[in-house]
Amino acid sequence: MIEKYKSIGIYDSGLGGLSVFKELFRKLKNENYIYFGDTKNLPYGDKKEDELLKIATKIFDFFDRMNVKAVVMACNTTSAVVYDKIKDKYNFKIYPLIQNLAKYIASQNYQRLGVFATNSTINSHAYSKYIKLYKNNINIFEHACPNWVKIVEENSFDEEINQNIIKNDLDELLQFKPQKIILGCTHYPFLIDVLAKYTDKNLFIDPSKCFVGEIIKDLAINDLINEQEKGSITCYVSANPKSFSKNSKMFVNFDLNPMLFNENEYFVNI
Repeated sequence: MIEKYKSIGIYDSGLGGLSVFKELFRKLKNENYIYFGDTKNLPYGDKKEDELLKIATKIFDFFDRMNVKAVVMACNTTSAVVYDKIKDKYNFKIYPLIQNLAKYIASQNYQRLGVFATNSTINSHAYSKYIKLYKNNINIFEHACPNWVKIVEENSFDEEINQNIIKNDLDELLQFKPQKIILGCTHYPFLIDVLAKYTDKNLFIDPSKCFVGEIIKDLAINDLINEQEKGSITCYVSANPKSFSKNSKMFVNFDLNPMLFNENEYFVNI
């Protein structure tokens, strides 16, 4: 098969990567997409590095078998912890979220940035590390939000107890008076309406929008944009496909019809 007509893989621990997929699909509807939500192993934020590497390697091996042209790491945690260890193992392109976003952030006139992310991403200091590769004179304040992924996955952000959790996390970071706050997990943009109750929504950076722009530029440079009239969408999850199907409709306006991934058989239909 001609390289440009191969699929683009999108990988996340669950629903969060749909924020990236939605933006990519909006701009490139003619591509063939394979979305993988690792719902069996979420949340990733508290897992150790060796466990994350083992999980990610299995999923990337699956994408390799599916003969994709690229994989989008729509997960901050794996971009922070796993990317450097697998980036040279595969023949397809890999687009890590944090590393690509860092280039965009460094090009802006920011001096004080906040970052909300999972424990693993915060502990790796990946945002500070990669942004400061391009722009060293910037202050970055990081804050872990270990409960936010669960709140999104359970669609429970209207519950008062969860709104208080979100507000308390926000207050912790606002004391540093950041010019912008990066929503450093692809689940977090789905909480923007809650965050906007307590501060200006324009304070937040949704990485998916900047990230997708970088992906499209690189695909175009390498003549990998699919020119066919209509693409396709295939979705796999590692657990709870019916729950994923139901909750994903909150974020995309069509049914993704997820198939259940089986690491021994690769997949079985639900």
